[in-house]
Amino acid sequence: MSNYDNFDFNRTLPLINEDTEFFPLMSQEDEEEMNNEDTPDILSILPLRNTVLFPGVVIPITVGRDKSIKLIKDAYRGDRIIGVVSQRDVAIEDPTFDQLNEVGTVALIIKMLQMPDGNTTVIIQGKQRFRLNEEVQSDPYIKASIQKFEELRPKPDKEFKALMASIKEMAMQIIQLSPNIPSEAGIAINNIESASFLINFISSNMNADVAAKQHMLEVANLRERAKMVLGHLTVELQMQELKNQIQSKVRVDLDKQQRDYFLNQQLKTIQEELGGNSPDLEVENLRARASKKKWSKETAEHFRKEIEKLARMNPAAADYSIQINYLEVLLDLPWNEFTKDNFDLKRAEKVLEKDHYGLEKVKQRIIEYLAVLKLKHNMKAPILCLVGPPGVGKTSLGKSIAKAVGRKYVRMALGGIRDEAEIRGHRKTYIGAMPGRIIQSIKKAGTSNPVFVLDEIDKVGNDFRGDPSSALLEVLDPEQNNAFYDHYVEVDYDLSNVMFIATANSLSSIQPALLDRMEIIEVNGYTIEEKIEIAKQHLLPKQREQHGLKTSNITLKAQVIEKVIEDYTRESGVRGLEKKVGSLVRGIATKIAMEVEYSPALSKADVEKILGPPIFDKDLYENNNVAGVVTGLAWTQVGGDILFIEASLSPGKGKLSLTGNLGDVMKESATIAMAYLRAHSSKFGIDHRLFDQWDVHVHVPAGATPKDGPSAGITMLTALTSAFTQRRVKSHLAMTGEITLRGKVLPVGGIKEKILAAKRANIKDIILCKSNQKDILEIKEAYIKDLNFHYVSEMREVIDFALIKDKVKDAIDLTVKETAPILN
Repeated sequence: MSNYDNFDFNRTLPLINEDTEFFPLMSQEDEEEMNNEDTPDILSILPLRNTVLFPGVVIPITVGRDKSIKLIKDAYRGDRIIGVVSQRDVAIEDPTFDQLNEVGTVALIIKMLQMPDGNTTVIIQGKQRFRLNEEVQSDPYIKASIQKFEELRPKPDKEFKALMASIKEMAMQIIQLSPNIPSEAGIAINNIESASFLINFISSNMNADVAAKQHMLEVANLRERAKMVLGHLTVELQMQELKNQIQSKVRVDLDKQQRDYFLNQQLKTIQEELGGNSPDLEVENLRARASKKKWSKETAEHFRKEIEKLARMNPAAADYSIQINYLEVLLDLPWNEFTKDNFDLKRAEKVLEKDHYGLEKVKQRIIEYLAVLKLKHNMKAPILCLVGPPGVGKTSLGKSIAKAVGRKYVRMALGGIRDEAEIRGHRKTYIGAMPGRIIQSIKKAGTSNPVFVLDEIDKVGNDFRGDPSSALLEVLDPEQNNAFYDHYVEVDYDLSNVMFIATANSLSSIQPALLDRMEIIEVNGYTIEEKIEIAKQHLLPKQREQHGLKTSNITLKAQVIEKVIEDYTRESGVRGLEKKVGSLVRGIATKIAMEVEYSPALSKADVEKILGPPIFDKDLYENNNVAGVVTGLAWTQVGGDILFIEASLSPGKGKLSLTGNLGDVMKESATIAMAYLRAHSSKFGIDHRLFDQWDVHVHVPAGATPKDGPSAGITMLTALTSAFTQRRVKSHLAMTGEITLRGKVLPVGGIKEKILAAKRANIKDIILCKSNQKDILEIKEAYIKDLNFHYVSEMREVIDFALIKDKVKDAIDLTVKETAPILN
């Protein structure tokens, strides 16, 4: 069975021949006679998908499945008695016996008709309820044994009569309110005498789903079934009243719209007479602008449909201004409009060298890109990601690249963005909708091939409004961004010619899929020599210009700049240095404004007068006169830094304490170092019994600063060995590397930043893993000529080089206390 229609007198009655021995409205006598009829013990079962048959009710059913057609034809040739049961899941095409409801209705096939479209339609009338027992046959159609379903009929007391009267009255009200129900239905309900048939008739024709009707069929108590019907009718009556109220309101609103339309037509005529801009003229202006655009065939067709929609709108409608704004955005976008690239590579090199000192690797990659573009004239733009500490010039480098290439420059700050719609835009159906910031930036640039800087891409967040970094996946994929989809624009926009440059301080917080789409270029910190040149060539001239001074008003020698770098800044970049240079310039500007005599060439003493006493003391890191104190090298988001590891002993029971706001990885490094030292104590001349008689406390100063990472492993072990042997560490020595339980030294990252930090602290000797030697080769020899590197692969080599053979003068007396033997 594939389809069905509800009972309708206008459809059903003409289909019945004059010799048909039934009447659609049965009396109580007819119902009693029907209930007393004998029912076969085994019935052919016809599954119904979208309806439920009730006793006494006549409905037409269209049969389309082969099994059902064969069942109907066999039954029609016989006694015309079948069992009708609704299926539990209406989505199942061919239900099995187990997928049918337990309670169904015995049905009499009144008429079978062949319809013009080839389908078979049967008219059936419900007789009695029955309950399925077990399946007897499944092929070619289901046959099952059944048992009679007894109905409990209440006494016709006052309450029951009032209940039936309420049902009949409410049904009549629904028929009067609903224009879709014919008036014959009201005549039928008024002429029904039997309470049971009235409930069945209304249950069959009410607006309820199959599950609700099946539940009514399965209720044996007639009074309870009547209450269920009354509840459904109450809800239906309320719905009909609400619909009529809405329709009445809509008719009133429609009349108002028609009135507004005529008034606007008159207003348009008046505006044309006065020479003003009518809506039609506005549409024509948009069409004129569109004729000059260089967009694709698909975009032009989309614009044509949207502007035709605008022309059909009432100018007073709320959507009119929304549509105008949308079309203006389409017209303002630079579809297929490009600036001409400058392929003079020598000029590009000069521009990059002039604007930024150092950064050779980045400059070389830009020149390579321009070289390929010059030869091929068509190349998918690369996605570069500049990663490095703050203040090294990542963002300003994008502006220099735009100047070198001759492209427009646009920057988008991603820090703190948490809404995906910031990238992809809002759908224009929303109130206050606008394009995403990608499309807005392209519109602002006025060209489809700008240099686009995505600043602080590692600071993108996410919350319940979506994940912006996932939206960036399409933007930063050269294979996909030629058809970038913005929710507001609704047309694919080609971003493949845009040169995207992302900046980040750390790669750890960037989504892996996003990271995979970018070419990572590390922008490391500057050496002191580089900072001096940057200050002379860029920072000082910039600050002089900002403060209204001339070149002759202030000059800074290299040694003065070096003092500012070493005593007043501690960073990988030059942002802090620029602030200090600005303070010096302001100090001179004040003297000039107050007409005080001064020397334009500032001395070191002048620097201290303006900036105050030195903030950082590098001598703090030069001498390790106490056993158990080792200098380590650390990497931070603002560059490299010096890190002290202190280990001290006190009498106890071998407890290990760790302090200094350490992370889990750093704590594990201390545990590994202690375990290795205990296991190999004899190699270092330590009595193994000392570990059970002395408590060890490891502390990393700057306790308020969180610290984590594996690179302090060899520093931890060296500090513990120094404490237990009371041999101090060599001065001007620092180290970095990870340790294993076997005593192997593993490579770590951030080597260049760590080396620069060591040089700032006047370190002379640095211990590294052999695998980190390749990182040292990437640093210019001129910057590390004063440093000595010692490459190791095992901890034994670190201890042999780092510790002085003689004990410190005030060495702790690490004697072993003999314990009394345990007697049995």
